[in-house]
Amino acid sequence: MIRSFMEQIPHWHPGADFSRMEFFIRRLDGTGSSRHPQVPWAEMPLTGFVWLFSGELLADVDGESFLCSAGHLLVIPKDRRFAVRHYPDASGYAGAFSDSLLSAEGLKVLSAVKEPLQQAFWFDEASFVGELFNMLSISSEKEDRVFIEKGLDLLISRLDISSGVHFSQRVSSFLDAVFDTESVPGPESRYAAGAGVSLNYLNRIVKRETGRPVGFWIDAARVSRAKSLLRETSKSIIDIAAEIGIYDQAYFSRFFRNRTGMTPTAFRKSMHG
Repeated sequence: MIRSFMEQIPHWHPGADFSRMEFFIRRLDGTGSSRHPQVPWAEMPLTGFVWLFSGELLADVDGESFLCSAGHLLVIPKDRRFAVRHYPDASGYAGAFSDSLLSAEGLKVLSAVKEPLQQAFWFDEASFVGELFNMLSISSEKEDRVFIEKGLDLLISRLDISSGVHFSQRVSSFLDAVFDTESVPGPESRYAAGAGVSLNYLNRIVKRETGRPVGFWIDAARVSRAKSLLRETSKSIIDIAAEIGIYDQAYFSRFFRNRTGMTPTAFRKSMHG
């Protein structure tokens, strides 16, 4: 049904019904990270995708982490468990599609994508892919199934199956631990000890693979968790600070303001009108 594949949802969600859906696409806006610090774990009987024009996004697929930046496309095979951990200042598109929309050649290429595929596009090619996603979004609004089919085939024809960008097991495990909502973030030495390596070594491999040091990801997890607690609970500022591993309220206020441009109190007020 045309209507079913045009159905829009706010984000991937474990309770969403994808049984009749063939395609959806939505604009990804990093300013929404203040409202949705993480996209919850989900599985879809569809092939998922994320495309970024700017910013960065950290996704976890079956325990493996992928850090996307401008010009990156992440393709997530269907029926894989995934979540979005972190997407500050990110803009682009996210969505999913069914095999039923692909040509025989498109299906042949996609059948080779057994694992999550991250691919970087540069210069003219990035401009082309970005415009292709813009046109897919417009075609979605117009319920133009013909162009959606052709656009998806064009996109898949540009996949380089050998180009996957994967983090090492140590780096993936570190990122999983940092963004684990069941534990209090950091200090840095705790993650090094958990990985069975020195902090210098952990810093080196994390920075080499993600472009950011260990401390950056710990701070990002703290800010993400703090936003969620400020938005969704009535806990005091000092209690929220303790839940993210900071035990001085004045320091927490400075820390939060330096990274968001707002004090915790001002942020909470902005979330509740």
